[in-house]
Amino acid sequence: MHSFKKCVVALSINLALFSSAFACTTLLVGSEASADGSMMVARSADSDALKAQHFVIHPAKQGQRGVHSSKAHNGANDFSYPLPKNSLRYTTVPNWKTQLHGATGFNEKGVGVSGTESIFASPEALAVDPYVEDKGITEDDIPDVLLSRSTSAREAVALLGNIIETIGAGEGFGVAVVDDNELWYLETATGHHWMAQRLPKNHYFATGNQGRLQQYDPASADMMGSKNLIEFATEKGLYHPQQEGAFNFSKAYTRDDERDRSYNDPRVWTIQQMFNPSLKQAVDAGRQFPVTLSPEKKMTLEEVKAVLRNHYDGTEHDPYSKGLNGQEPWRPVSVFRTYESHVMQVRPWMPREVGEVTYVGLGMADLTAFVPYYSGLEAYPAHYAMGSDKADSDSIYWKYRKLQTLVMTDYPKLAPMVKQAYQSWETKIAKEQKEMEANYLKTVKTDKAAANSMLNDFNLRVMQEAETLTEDLTNQIFTVRTQDIQADIFFANKAKKD
Repeated sequence: MHSFKKCVVALSINLALFSSAFACTTLLVGSEASADGSMMVARSADSDALKAQHFVIHPAKQGQRGVHSSKAHNGANDFSYPLPKNSLRYTTVPNWKTQLHGATGFNEKGVGVSGTESIFASPEALAVDPYVEDKGITEDDIPDVLLSRSTSAREAVALLGNIIETIGAGEGFGVAVVDDNELWYLETATGHHWMAQRLPKNHYFATGNQGRLQQYDPASADMMGSKNLIEFATEKGLYHPQQEGAFNFSKAYTRDDERDRSYNDPRVWTIQQMFNPSLKQAVDAGRQFPVTLSPEKKMTLEEVKAVLRNHYDGTEHDPYSKGLNGQEPWRPVSVFRTYESHVMQVRPWMPREVGEVTYVGLGMADLTAFVPYYSGLEAYPAHYAMGSDKADSDSIYWKYRKLQTLVMTDYPKLAPMVKQAYQSWETKIAKEQKEMEANYLKTVKTDKAAANSMLNDFNLRVMQEAETLTEDLTNQIFTVRTQDIQADIFFANKAKKD
């Protein structure tokens, strides 16, 4: 039995090492750190370029029975959890194959979830509390479980923490949860331990596949964690109070080794340099990076989107701009295998229908349009629920992905054309959003139905504009590549005729 347990632990560690190639990047912004007073949750979801995403609105349901089952959807494992008797309305952007792993979504109570960021417990920690890989909760099921029933961010965090403690975590992850008042980030420690911290309003938090939370005070209203988080670490030799001083969550439980130095550290370092340029620290400082920071100037939505598009542009570590370089050791935020990126924006002073908006960029963030989707949007076009791991001509995902794939055949020449077009479009739409929102706020005072109709008409038009632009850009780039190929292999006789 002892040798069997060792094999299970070894398998858990090997899976963690393998899965480090599939990763994400997260940026959270507090209300007093942003230029407009909003809270923002930004994340890139990175795994497989063939992972088409669907847009789904889950209607409220009454009198439910039974369980949510990951296995029934061909999900990651056999995790199950009771369905809420009365489920809230919520949105997700799930994987085409399972309709799970919803990436980002809001529910009708204003709770938003972005998950997950893959993180990794240390081998020592996994040896004493392995992931519950067969039945523990994973990123596949977190959005549906939390959004279907949570009425506040704090409640959602506590619920997820309880599931980790009682059922277990099937993998290591970080999850962002936001509502009208608070922004939280939860990280797993091991199979049954976790910690969460509320982001200070005047700070931001950046992470790239690392356990980043450190200080933990169980008495603080700004922190939550498993019931015996510190005691377990002490008992199992993960934390030595007399030698180490104050408890450090990351140091006690999560991985921090040479893999982080090039794969993870540069992303966090780059983000902190963007918003705190006077901060001097080594690019491979890892756990020495500040957990949260107050930015030197207020952060804008456009700057947050720029983080998701970042690939060390203009530096020697840029793997795209001077020709594709798959051997670049620094892993950028924006990679080709990103299947979607998003910025969730919460503006509590507005009605939720218009105050909550998610900017979603399908595919590679550097080569896509961030399209706004308001929480008041009542339905998606049919082709937003289409698409698989094979290219097609109808699904919204593959319209963006086809363009990106074509551009990557000559990134230095073609990318500027696409990026400039999308930037001009986003600038135009931002102005139109302000006008629409002002009209909405005026109209909703006397006629909510008319206001909501106006919001939906606007949102659907914007979605269509982005789609049309993408189709036009694809044709433009095909024209350029046709000319390029013809110029390279142009056979002609002396009369310049074939």
